[in-house]
Amino acid sequence: MNKALAVARWEYIEKVKSKAFLISLLLTPMIMLGMGILPTLLATRPDTSSQTIGIIDPSGEISAPLSAYLDEYYKLPNGNPNYVLRPFSTRSPEELVSAKHEADSLVLDEQLEGYVVMGKTVMSDSAFEYHSQNVGNVKLIERMNHAMRDILVRKKLEARGYDPSVIKDLSSEIDMKTIKLAKSGQEEESAVERVFFTAYGFMMMMFFLIITSGQILVRSMLEEKSNRVVEVLISSCTANQLMAGKVIGLSLLGLTQMGLWAVIGIAISLKMAITLISLPSAGLLFLYFIFGYLFFAAVFIAAGAPVSTEQEAQQINSYLVILLILPVMFAFTIMQNPNSTLAHVLTFIPFLTPTMMAIRIPVQMPSEYEIAGSLVVLILFAFGAIWMAGKIFRTTILLYGKRPSLKELLIIVRAK
Repeated sequence: MNKALAVARWEYIEKVKSKAFLISLLLTPMIMLGMGILPTLLATRPDTSSQTIGIIDPSGEISAPLSAYLDEYYKLPNGNPNYVLRPFSTRSPEELVSAKHEADSLVLDEQLEGYVVMGKTVMSDSAFEYHSQNVGNVKLIERMNHAMRDILVRKKLEARGYDPSVIKDLSSEIDMKTIKLAKSGQEEESAVERVFFTAYGFMMMMFFLIITSGQILVRSMLEEKSNRVVEVLISSCTANQLMAGKVIGLSLLGLTQMGLWAVIGIAISLKMAITLISLPSAGLLFLYFIFGYLFFAAVFIAAGAPVSTEQEAQQINSYLVILLILPVMFAFTIMQNPNSTLAHVLTFIPFLTPTMMAIRIPVQMPSEYEIAGSLVVLILFAFGAIWMAGKIFRTTILLYGKRPSLKELLIIVRAK
């Protein structure tokens, strides 16, 4: 054990002093926060100048109320209107055709952001078109659609004799809070964004930790094999001691990263007075994190030990990355229905167990039997993977040249 700890100490000190580790230590949380927050900030940031929108309204009933609606609800930070409507004359069929040609020209010359076209029967069919060079401006299109819907509903209600003040009261926005009810009966206000961020943060931390530690592990073994340093190491300690030392050292390296990131996360949550997750749930996630990490570390050792070239190492890493990205495909489906048959099945697949439970625990706590069963499965597979990795590592760490085939690896694992 002393030799394994010596290897672990060397691996840890050498890696923790490297510039790459120090950069990733600070850069990774920034990337995680940027990926989670920046898209929302960019999507919701206010415009800096007014946008001119054309409107072709043969019915003559929508232009004025639409202009008033946009002026009332959408303004720039300086108080100016966010959208300015420019109506086109459509008193005759000829003018309608001419208005469309003129609007097209103005859009192409970038004098108009776009223009709205509706027919004379807009009050009955509620149909309109939006023409623009940029149909990817989701914010503008959603706002225009929302405004048109409100105006048409209001006008239809007024046509049936309803009081405009009553209509405004009936069509007011609704403020709904989501309250999470625990099995103990305790109620807790919990927004969807908070639940998503907790699951997302856990998945990203595990993803980055396994990717960085796994790649360091594979490249460390490749470098030592290429320099023939591994032969010196094996002469001083057993293969099991060397593998144990590498796993312990890189695990401590990963825990150093996790510790700093956890401190940053706690500091942010305390500053914003937000409780992302309860202490019991955090403890469960920590267990899944530890055993999930051990499982994937063993998989990286088993896959990386036979590698002899940089190209093979990149290939192995790319295949393992796919396994880590796979849970993201199921994230939203599981979040919407955490007790579905699909969720129960995926929870007991070791490659997916940590991330599936990271999604399910913040949303709706699984049963005690499922938590215990999934932990037992994950622990058994983690130690099974370590045992398998140990056999492959002992046999292939001094192997050079052609990489063993899958059949040969199976023979190595089965051998006594």
